[in-house]
Amino acid sequence: MAGVAPVVRAALDPHAPPPADVFPAPVAVRRGRSASTVAWACLIGFGALFGLVRARRSEALDLAVTLQLQANRHPMIERLMRVVSWPGFPPQSRLIPPLGILALLAARLRVEAAFLVAAWGTSLLSTAVKTAIRRPRPVAGEKLRVVVAPLGGSSFPSGHVLSYVGLYGFGAYLAEVLVRPVLLRRSLVGTLLGLVALVGPSRIQQGHHWFTDVTASYMLGTSYVVGLAALYRRVKAHRAEVRA
Repeated sequence: MAGVAPVVRAALDPHAPPPADVFPAPVAVRRGRSASTVAWACLIGFGALFGLVRARRSEALDLAVTLQLQANRHPMIERLMRVVSWPGFPPQSRLIPPLGILALLAARLRVEAAFLVAAWGTSLLSTAVKTAIRRPRPVAGEKLRVVVAPLGGSSFPSGHVLSYVGLYGFGAYLAEVLVRPVLLRRSLVGTLLGLVALVGPSRIQQGHHWFTDVTASYMLGTSYVVGLAALYRRVKAHRAEVRA
């Protein structure tokens, strides 16, 4: 870990503001306002889906979407879905986040490490909501396929999706804000957001979750990350004022 710290520090500057080509001031203001609107809309959408699932009004839609996604069994697609879901299963799901946090600490990015811990908190949020609703997972049948995997807990919401949005979504935000080399920044952001975008379809395609489980997780996770990013910006601004 100590060996990679100089490389990470060479690409990151946690004390200076993002360069103008990343977030010009007017763009940052517009994005902040838009992000707040999106966060509230997602939170309302999550509440609506929570109510639909509790009332069992989404079952026909969920089954139709699952069957549609499972209809295409191309080997490359199935392999991609397995690869995308792999980081969310134990033991790797319990090793990857601490490694990322330790890497930030090794690079002396203590604030960023603390916020990544908070982003990982979406896993606890998922457990809390699962306990409240206790929705059964899909069961394999004549048409429905369920890939064997180490599953735990109930179906709503998807723990994979919620934790990916929190951990990798916020990680993408940190990369966008802090990483200076353009190619490296775009590669990191693209990879992390690609994982977030694909994990939802992978959970449905493998028969581990319903469409509404996944959609609700995207909505709740997005609200969480937007709020966390806003808090992060305030903390960084305050620290910059103190140093000034």
